[in-house]
Amino acid sequence: MVHKVGIVMNGVTGRMGTNQHLMRSIIEIIKQGGVKIGPGSGTGKDGDVIVPDPTLVGRNPDKLKRLVEMSGIEKWTTDVDEALDDPDNVIYFDAQTTDRRFDAVMHAIEKGKHIYCEKPTALTLERACALHHAAEKAGVKHGVVQDKLWLPGLLKLKELRESGFFGRILSVRGEFGYWVFEGDRVAAQRPSWNYRKEDGGGIIMDMLCHWRYVLDNFFGSVRAMTCLGARHIHKRWDEAGEPYEATAEDAAFTTFELDGDIVAHFNSSWAVRVRRDDLLVLQVDGTEGTAVAGLRQCRTQSYAETAKPVWNPDVEQPIDFYEGWKLVSDAAEYPNAFKAQWELFLRHVVNDEPFRWSLLEGAKGVQLAELGFRSWQERRWVDVPGLK
Repeated sequence: MVHKVGIVMNGVTGRMGTNQHLMRSIIEIIKQGGVKIGPGSGTGKDGDVIVPDPTLVGRNPDKLKRLVEMSGIEKWTTDVDEALDDPDNVIYFDAQTTDRRFDAVMHAIEKGKHIYCEKPTALTLERACALHHAAEKAGVKHGVVQDKLWLPGLLKLKELRESGFFGRILSVRGEFGYWVFEGDRVAAQRPSWNYRKEDGGGIIMDMLCHWRYVLDNFFGSVRAMTCLGARHIHKRWDEAGEPYEATAEDAAFTTFELDGDIVAHFNSSWAVRVRRDDLLVLQVDGTEGTAVAGLRQCRTQSYAETAKPVWNPDVEQPIDFYEGWKLVSDAAEYPNAFKAQWELFLRHVVNDEPFRWSLLEGAKGVQLAELGFRSWQERRWVDVPGLK
């Protein structure tokens, strides 16, 4: 049996929505013949499949028409209510800019649609929690994109932890970022709204939402934090080549205290040049070994393989610290991280299979960003209380 699932996809004309959610997730799921489901807690039987049936929604008809040509999806509209009023559309997906998300998602909840959306789910914790409570009250299913949980490099870190490789984990170090060009001499590779505070931009709201679910899911719940933001680049040029003041912070330096007395520190910056293995690198140090993971690769050094340097600044360093690391082999074929979570959410909607990355988890990310701003403003450590 084929379970055809109508999805209102709002905001997919943007870079992330087009590439990761539409082309590399939904279109790929359609191409593979759908998501297979079997007997379980819901109605699925052997041979049943879920096939997405998207309707593309956006404000710019020209962009939508180009997206139709690219994707082969025929249904599109600039009227979101037209799409929501179609009874065949049971899921509302939102990949708009953050400042538009709350009203749109709340409206879809009121229309009785299941919700799947990008993060941050809102610009304030109050609103993020309001979405979760509204969805629960309405009885609709809901989920938030937490893509990095399915990155091959991070999955390998998870496997190492579960195997006991690290012993007792001591610390986690994250380095994220790259140089985002200002837009005058070289075109910027991120949209200009990312650098305008008034439009919901800024790296704290963007990246601390990611670091919250990475830390909570892989290493330990966040108990406390301190954050320092910075606005390094004050002037940038937009998509039309016009100069504008960059009012949002483009770097954040954050330290977290986790359960288990683990210390985590993340440097996040759009004004840094890369000399490391990947755009995101996590180093996990434990009593029995260390692992360094990028988006896809992961390398380890056990206690027995650990180098024994001696401090002597008067001679050339005799140890090549890039040697002595073992590459973790791929345990399986890793699908696109966004596609992997989309498949889980579709199974959740159709077959009632578990899906724990809810709007509450999205609110936890907004909470961490909000506390990051408070820590920066008040120049102090802040506790991270639990959410319900």
